[in-house]
Amino acid sequence: MLQIRRSDARGYADHGWLKSYHSFSFAEYFDPAWMGWGNLRVINEDRIAPGTGFGTHGHRDMEIISYVLQGNLAHKDSMGNVKGIPPGDVQRMSAGSGVRHSEFNHAPNSTTHFLQIWIEPSVTGIEPRYEQKSFADAEKRGQLRLVASPDGAEGSVTINADAALYAGLLDGEETAELALNPARKAYVHLVRGSLDVNGQHLKGGDAAVLAGESRVQLSNGEDAEVLVFDLAP
Repeated sequence: MLQIRRSDARGYADHGWLKSYHSFSFAEYFDPAWMGWGNLRVINEDRIAPGTGFGTHGHRDMEIISYVLQGNLAHKDSMGNVKGIPPGDVQRMSAGSGVRHSEFNHAPNSTTHFLQIWIEPSVTGIEPRYEQKSFADAEKRGQLRLVASPDGAEGSVTINADAALYAGLLDGEETAELALNPARKAYVHLVRGSLDVNGQHLKGGDAAVLAGESRVQLSNGEDAEVLVFDLAP
């Protein structure tokens, strides 16, 4: 089964300082047909206006991944981490038993554009943890680079969840393929550009929802940046 979720079918919220597209039900956007997929619970495409951001707030028992597309995301948390997250970095925060953090765009003239991703944890109540790694474009060019996994394989960030996240950059004749266990679920989110997923054409913001499939095939990319999730059933 492969279902296409078009960009304009997502939820949308305009708070002035924040403009956000919601792939799944979140905050005031509720659609019982889109509560998540497998253990993937949230993909929010956020744009934070210059000099604004999320004030200090709390999370618990969730794996939270930030993937920055443009600008810089300033992060500060109750674990003592004070970081800037630029494009190419993947940040993972295991909220566990509870963590408080803030996220800001301190730039005076440019928007911070990023994806906020939540994955349900395998074990709850763990001690909160933080990790951030940089993945160069060359590592993602014409292939799918593992950037998050349960065991930190291949230098990926380590998440407390039965899930793996891959990132890829494809253009022209470049192709990439990922073998899947048909008993699991998968989700392909096209960050930008255009791309064919198992023969179905996607444009930026579109997604492909997969179940019972044995592979993901990516081709015909035009300046495409893509995330592929291998998820628990």
